[in-house]
Amino acid sequence: MKITIRGVRGSIPTSGPETDIYGGNTSSALVFDEGWLLVLDGGSGLQQFKNEDKQGVKRIDVLLTHLHLDHIQGLGFFKALFEPGMEVHIYGPASSADSLHARLSRYLSPPLFPVRIRDLPCNLILHEVEKSSFEIGPFKIDSDYVIHSGPTVGFRIESNGAVFTYIPDHEPALGLSGMINDVKWISGIDLARNADILLHDAQYTSKEYKTRYGWGHSSMRDALQFAAISKVKRLLLGHHDPSHNDEKLEAMLTDMKKQTEYPFPFELAKEGMVIAL
Repeated sequence: MKITIRGVRGSIPTSGPETDIYGGNTSSALVFDEGWLLVLDGGSGLQQFKNEDKQGVKRIDVLLTHLHLDHIQGLGFFKALFEPGMEVHIYGPASSADSLHARLSRYLSPPLFPVRIRDLPCNLILHEVEKSSFEIGPFKIDSDYVIHSGPTVGFRIESNGAVFTYIPDHEPALGLSGMINDVKWISGIDLARNADILLHDAQYTSKEYKTRYGWGHSSMRDALQFAAISKVKRLLLGHHDPSHNDEKLEAMLTDMKKQTEYPFPFELAKEGMVIAL
């Protein structure tokens, strides 16, 4: 399994020399194995999708954690959607209010976008997921709802014995007294348990989180606690706040490494990083 990170920023893209190291594009990642390609989220990082990324595939599967704009704003610039004959499957969380097609059409239609979803030349198939298990080529995928505003899922992706868990927007510490002590009730725990790599929301400092409680995102400390409880082998801290430049992110990471030791390596998710499992 080969994982390529294309976007790590949260909320809104940022640009400029102060974000050159870790990147300013919003959430997107590629997962490739045995001739099959998964695209995780459709943030602005998806605009970096290149022909060589396709690896010659005739089908691409896009897994959306949720439909906030920072996770779908790159879809309109995803070249595969405009390629006749390309089979594109988009998976997104089910909602009790509207279908996935109706919700995506709000963005992929005027006045927000000039091309309507019905006019895309690719062979587009939409799938709604909940607490679901399904297979795509060599990938066994589990999805489940996690704590975030609006219908939101995380994904556990397994292939050839390796597990990558992707939960970029998540607030598992939302409760009367922080994270619940009983493991079986912690949001997202089954998705992350014993994963080889977990990419998880770590948008805020602990001080910032106190004034953003209930916004659907985690402090870096809570992300580390969640990873420790889940017994993951490696943690990527992502969904970087748009107000945090490279210097701020590195200061946050250094602070965490000084305060507590964890039984797994952890680092800042970085645009362009490639990981082989």
